[in-house]
Amino acid sequence: MTDETVRILLCDDHAVVRAGLLALLGSAPGIEVVGEAGSGEEAVAMAAKLTPDVVLMDLQLGPGIDGVEATRRIATPEVHVLVLTTYDTDADITRAIEAGATGYLLKAERPEELFAAIHAAAEGRTTLSAPVAGRVMDRMRGAAPPSLTDRERDILAQLAQGLGNREIARALFISEATVKTHLGRIYAKLGVDTRAGAVAVAKERRLLP
Repeated sequence: MTDETVRILLCDDHAVVRAGLLALLGSAPGIEVVGEAGSGEEAVAMAAKLTPDVVLMDLQLGPGIDGVEATRRIATPEVHVLVLTTYDTDADITRAIEAGATGYLLKAERPEELFAAIHAAAEGRTTLSAPVAGRVMDRMRGAAPPSLTDRERDILAQLAQGLGNREIARALFISEATVKTHLGRIYAKLGVDTRAGAVAVAKERRLLP
């Protein structure tokens, strides 16, 4: 990194979002966007070619590798990855940080917070959005695991085996509507919004048999 300018590579699968970030970062002193990628694979290739100081990485990137896997392939002592996303579930945060992300920022942050986080990331300093920092602190303090009912644990176990709602309903002799209701409660308790996220958190917290 030069003393004056932080070189940025953008990675987001939405062209409109990239255009907005380009316009925003173009007005920021000491920041230069050197490339933009619309997929994880493209980001990995461009990072290797351009060696930016910071890669601004979304997590959900459509088909292909996601932002976490792209982060794992990109992050080095010289190239820092700053996650910029709308997702703040425990599973997403944990996976991104374990993959090597230097910071984790939500898209709802103010522009000046984003600029400061970019400069911090370029120096290898960690920056977390306030809600993300709160979740991380709760986990470090050993927050009590969520209380799941026996039925919710049964459904989680079926999820972990890759079964769909209809298959779960048949296996547990309940209706698909009941499965969906239980899934909604499981997601809320685990702080996730996807089946994969629920399984990841359940495994991490040893909620599965």
